[in-house]
Amino acid sequence: MNLSSSELADLIREIEVEDPIDYGDLPYDEDELRRLACSQICDIAEQAGQLGEENRQAILLAVAAKLVLENLVLNVKLMQAQGQKAPADIGTALLRRLRGR
Repeated sequence: MNLSSSELADLIREIEVEDPIDYGDLPYDEDELRRLACSQICDIAEQAGQLGEENRQAILLAVAAKLVLENLVLNVKLMQAQGQKAPADIGTALLRRLRGR
C-alpha cells in the first residue's frame, strides 16, 4: 500500500486524537512538523521499495523500531531532567503508554 505524505499525516492526526503528542511550546507549526516527518517516511518507503516488497517492509519496521527507541530514550531523559526516576521495567511502562493503559 502506498500512501502519500498528506494521507499519512491525516492518519497520524487521527492517532493523535487518542494518543496526543505534547508539542509543548515549540516554535514550529504542528502540521508542518507532521508533514515534514511524513514526507521523510514516504521518501524512505519509496527508496526501500526499489529493493523489493520484503526488503521494504523490513526497512520500514527498522525505521519504526528506531523511532520508538529514540522516543523512549528522549522520554527517559526528560524524566531524569524533571527529577523523576524512570520505572525499573521501562519496557512494560512504555507498552502501557503505547496501548493507552
